This record gives sequence, C-alpha cells and structure tokens, in this order.
Amino acid sequence: MKVLVTGGSGYLGTHVRRFFEADDFSRRSQLDVLDLSDAARASNYDVVIHLAAHLSKDSSEAEPCFRTNVEGTLNLLRQMQRNSIFIFASTKDVYRAHADDYAEVPEHCSTKYHDHLALEWSKLIGERYVEYYASQRSFRSCIFRLSAPYARPSEGNANGFVTHYVESVKRGWPIRLPLEGTPVRDILHVDDFSRACQAFIDSSVMHGLYNLGGGRRNALSLREIIDKVGEMIQRTPVMHANTALAAAVPLNYISDLTHIQNKLGWQPQIGIEEGLRSLL
Repeated sequence: MKVLVTGGSGYLGTHVRRFFEADDFSRRSQLDVLDLSDAARASNYDVVIHLAAHLSKDSSEAEPCFRTNVEGTLNLLRQMQRNSIFIFASTKDVYRAHADDYAEVPEHCSTKYHDHLALEWSKLIGERYVEYYASQRSFRSCIFRLSAPYARPSEGNANGFVTHYVESVKRGWPIRLPLEGTPVRDILHVDDFSRACQAFIDSSVMHGLYNLGGGRRNALSLREIIDKVGEMIQRTPVMHANTALAAAVPLNYISDLTHIQNKLGWQPQIGIEEGLRSLL
C-alpha cells in the first residue's frame, strides 16, 4: 500500500511516517494542504493519514485554525479515490468540559458547544466533512479522537506535554503545573497510535470513530508523570514557584477504549514505564 502522512515531519508525524515507511506531505517538503495542486497528490495514495493541523489555542489564531483544519482537510477529502482510506487525527478536546461527566469517556459523550476554542471546534467540523465525503465518494474513513499522544523529540518540532515534562526533569528546567499537577490524563505512545491506524487499515470497517488514548492502565496525574520520570533518572524535578496556570479542561480525562477494542481488536501495547523510558 502507498501511504501518505500529512504533517509527516511533525512531532507525531515523523514517527508515524517511519512506522509505515510513508511519504511526507508537509511544509518542510514544500507541500501545503491549502494549495489545491498540492492536495491533489492525495489521489495517488491508498491510505492518507491526516495529521497536519494548526494547533494553536490562541484566540487570535482562530482564522488559521479554521482554514487549515477545515479547508485544508476538505481539500484532501475531495481527492480521495473510491476504496481508499482516510484516517483523521482529531482530539479529545471536542468533548470540552462534557468529558468531566465520565470517569472513562465514551464516544457518545456530548460535543455540544461549551466554550470550545477554535482548534477544538475546527477539528469537530473537520470530522463532519470526513463523514460526509467518505460516504459520498465511497472511501473508508477513520476518525481518532486522540487523548495525550507522546513521542521522542524530533528536530524542529515543539514537544507535546509528556515529552516536555521529561525534558524538563532531565535538564532541570522549572516546571509549571495547573492545580498543582492533579489533573489526570491517559497517555498514548506514538507507536500505539500507528498500530491503531494499522488495525483500521487491516479491518473491514468502512467508517469508524474511536476515542484513542492509553486508557485506565496508562493514566496518571501530571504530577505523577513528573515524579515517575524523576525516580527513573534519580533527579528531583524543579517546580516553578509561580504555579498560577488556568485549570485544565476537562479536569481529568481517561479514554473509554471499549469501542475500539471491540471493533478493531486494538489495545495499547506500550505501558507507562516503557513509554517514558523511551523518551529518556
């Protein structure tokens, strides 16, 4: 199969592209999802894993969020061929504060507007476009609402929060945490994300939407993540004196993996300790 990874030079995409030995579609390879002639390349692939996105949570960047995450996604979808596969990386944050209603968040959790940021709302709109065009153009589609994926640092890319915490403990950088580090997240190694993509490709499912995270077994509070890294390398984390950060929304988040386990037979293979050690 010919596989294309948009954002294939990014924080996650670098590793996903290597996993699949895929081609890169990114600005570093002089390709832009907002350029129609560039997007036309998607028609040449059996599988497109769409990671490219504008990920800023700054309200002043709402316009580029909607352009890249909605219009850019639409440009690719219009190029997909019959029986090809489109995998869309969405986010748990489409649930916003509604996720706090659940100990483990299922796919039927409400996504009704609840002070969503442009990033979160643009991803939700992108999901609707994926569902529509997959049905209209008869290609297979998969939407993953990602919880907290993490990966080894890669050149020129901003780290996700797990990698940032690991690097901060290693280098003695002061760490700031919301609510003294009590919010809980289920973390997901990038290789397990790639295996979830492979599980969908290998399945007979035409259209699927799945919450994707580490689940209950890979859930820790932010402070527990930092303390565990400190124990591994025998260093005391340096905490920033000013910890006045906005509260996390949702406060706690653990993915309910029942649906993806039942439909794709997938579950995370890399546990917390192995995953964190891979970042050291």
